[in-house]
Amino acid sequence: MTNIVDEYLKPGVNKGLFYGGTFRSPASDDIIEVYNPATAEVFTTVPCANVSDVARGVSAARAGFDEWSQLDPIDRARHLRRFAVIIEQNIPKLALLETTVTGRSIREMRAQMARIPEWIEYFAGIAMGLEGESNLVKGGYVTMTHYEPLGPVALLTPWNHPILILVKKMAAALAAGNTCVIKPSELAPCSPIVLAALATEAGLPDGAVNVVTGGPQTGAALCGAEDIHYIDLTGGTATGRKVAAQAGQRLIRTTMELGGKTPIVVCEDADLEAAIAGTLFAAFVASGQTCVSGARFIVHDSIYDRFTKGLAARADAITIGDPMADETQMGPVISKTSQDRCASMIARAKADGAVQIAGHSDPDLKAPFDKGFYVRPTVFKDVSPDQELFLEEVFGPVISITPYKDEEEALALANTGTFGLGVSIWSRDIARAHRLSLGVRGGVVWLNDHHRNDPRSVWGGLRDSGFGKENGWDALKAYMTKKSVVVRTAPGHDDWFAGSTRYG
Repeated sequence: MTNIVDEYLKPGVNKGLFYGGTFRSPASDDIIEVYNPATAEVFTTVPCANVSDVARGVSAARAGFDEWSQLDPIDRARHLRRFAVIIEQNIPKLALLETTVTGRSIREMRAQMARIPEWIEYFAGIAMGLEGESNLVKGGYVTMTHYEPLGPVALLTPWNHPILILVKKMAAALAAGNTCVIKPSELAPCSPIVLAALATEAGLPDGAVNVVTGGPQTGAALCGAEDIHYIDLTGGTATGRKVAAQAGQRLIRTTMELGGKTPIVVCEDADLEAAIAGTLFAAFVASGQTCVSGARFIVHDSIYDRFTKGLAARADAITIGDPMADETQMGPVISKTSQDRCASMIARAKADGAVQIAGHSDPDLKAPFDKGFYVRPTVFKDVSPDQELFLEEVFGPVISITPYKDEEEALALANTGTFGLGVSIWSRDIARAHRLSLGVRGGVVWLNDHHRNDPRSVWGGLRDSGFGKENGWDALKAYMTKKSVVVRTAPGHDDWFAGSTRYG
């Protein structure tokens, strides 16, 4: 039997939608072209699922739920651990697929893929330890609580981390006893299809993991499906508002991990070499295409010149090129639209008076990469807090640096704008770093590091960066409902309408 990852590594493969444990032909011939961003060439196509396709995917998830939810958490954990093993066995090939479709360097993808099984193993483990409670309460009653899964859930995943972000959601949802219908980004839909097939190979019931590929209309149909009981979205803020409104009409719960404009505060006592190395990673890993990419640097004026020169030199030294080459440190951005957006924001930053100190020349790449969607790591200094580059998300390798004089100004600059996802603070004074962490607005704060993630570390934002939490017990419980059972232990019975005076 041909390995499913091998099949999807071949250009032009389109096996259809995946639901009910197998590949299915779509209801229409509409397709979406999937590009290799390193070459701007079409790599493959996927179906564009319509309303009837989505309905069938959700029905398959319901059938799977009737089996999966009835398993004891210990038995579900056994299935999930097998799933983790199969993923681990396929990590080298999954890294190749992710690099092909996203343009991320193979070096990055190997490192990220190596950690993917941890999320499945973690949630499989903690779900076995989820215990209810019991209390003796007034009037001769015992109250008992226990957790139940919700039903089929919708997972809407982005293109920048197709496997990582999906597995973060899927591991918690499955461990809780739910089944999943996944709508991946149309820019990078291949890996989610492969993971669904691997889940079936691991022995999960047919319908436990289902994928409907398509664009915004497919996503809207999934979010509006009657038998979807939870929506977990990672995407842009504008999309989040639409999905949240749709969920609100249906009164179902959601988790929203949305945009960000992550501030990096570098204090005067920071280890300068470590801060430059760490914040370079924060800014340019994944070509600056993560919701917590270090986007605006807020640097104490006493070290401002040294920091800006050091960071600019390191940024200009980053090797860009063929993402499949081991020596490549940064690949392209995901699309021509993203490339053009970066170019426009660079041009406007110059017009606004910001000073460009890195990324002056266009990439000099040989065919076929000269057609790819590349953007050099670009650094601007002296960016004021009223400029677009300081306020708006670029989602590409373009960053700003702004000086500050004291902690009050640093916090004011860091908290400017409407986002609140990630923050990092660099200082060797732990009291100062902690003090700043208490005053800064953000759901995830790193001290003397950035972008570190773990299945045990709660992740989520506020305001325009969304709400709800991924990772940890918070994520598992979000995919469940807590039921209360009240048992009468008092002898006899009450008869209110015959004169009983006890109420409540």
